[in-house]
Amino acid sequence: MAFELTSSAFKTGDSIPRRYTCEGENVSPPLHWGVPPAATKSFVMIADDPDAPVGTWVHWVLYNVPLDLRGLSESVPAKDQLPDGALQGLNDFKRIGYGGPCPPPGKPHRYYFTLYALDVTLNLKPRATKAQVLDACKGHVLAEAQLMGRFGR
Repeated sequence: MAFELTSSAFKTGDSIPRRYTCEGENVSPPLHWGVPPAATKSFVMIADDPDAPVGTWVHWVLYNVPLDLRGLSESVPAKDQLPDGALQGLNDFKRIGYGGPCPPPGKPHRYYFTLYALDVTLNLKPRATKAQVLDACKGHVLAEAQLMGRFGR
């Protein structure tokens, strides 16, 4: 399998099931990815909504995901540090972990789940912002994979 990001819950361009939104259980969807480049040391996952009225809204910041993982199970716990050592940052809801799609009524928004394969483990503490994580990633991204889903109310 190439380095691509998929989910068993929805396909690229499809609607994100309610379970993974503020209208449902608001849990993270299951995500899977293929073999990364050989020099990969860790992964970063960012989920955001570029269609938000206030500009891009960050729904999830997850970093230092171990190299040996090829996916994330549904409902990743909202903790600073996960049992596997991965760290979670602050989303734009000002909370740790995943915050599901919750757009205002109207046209459906696009939600991008972007996975970065890095040649380092980031030297950041838990609760970093998307900007801090992406700044630390500069010059270390070996590959990128993306999955986009839609949700509207």
